[in-house]
Amino acid sequence: MQPNATTVQAVLNHALSTLIKTPLSCMGAGRTDKGVHALQMMAHFDCEQSFDTSEISCKLNAFLPRDIAVKSIKKVQKDAHARFDALSRTYTYRISTIKDVFKFEKSHYFSRILDLRLMNDACQILKNCDDFECFSKANTDVKTFFCQIHKAEWVQTHTDIEFIIKADRFLRNMVRSIVGTLLDVGTHTTSLEDFREIIKSKDRSKAGASVPAKGLYLTEIKYPNTIYSDV
Repeated sequence: MQPNATTVQAVLNHALSTLIKTPLSCMGAGRTDKGVHALQMMAHFDCEQSFDTSEISCKLNAFLPRDIAVKSIKKVQKDAHARFDALSRTYTYRISTIKDVFKFEKSHYFSRILDLRLMNDACQILKNCDDFECFSKANTDVKTFFCQIHKAEWVQTHTDIEFIIKADRFLRNMVRSIVGTLLDVGTHTTSLEDFREIIKSKDRSKAGASVPAKGLYLTEIKYPNTIYSDV
């Protein structure tokens, strides 16, 4: 919720409260920067009133604006939490290597030649580290900068290049600053040894510039099956 801006949470709260006819407030799995896309996002809400989940899902999509879609509603345990019960989150960053006007708002156009092999070598360094303060937005209120990265790799998809990263948690602006730094590696501006030293420094000013939000997608959030009441 933001005092001076429209948010997904505010719009969803209003829609749910209107359709179920009782004041409801949903809690999302996390926040994303303005302009970031979500192919999958989870949220939970508490409701004493019974309702048909399939019917409400259908009505919600008719009620919500075109840029928000509800895929399903499932019953969960009373103590289930969309944010704190998440086991992992996966993001994908999309780069277009040719100028494509239809992808302008959905990917980052980068025309320079990239050394994907070297960038994937840097990804191996990432997976062997656990403190990512150098990639975190300054003046954040987190208590720790430790994250466990399960997957990090670059893949070529026709004229696009995608960076896929999966971790137990992410810091603010972390993925976009990692991508920016890896692009420096891919253009041979930053060496692998430089990349190691950037991480060791814990200094955001030594890492690369953050890439635009429009190329970033939250693609998956994993939960234990035990949170669902019908499993």
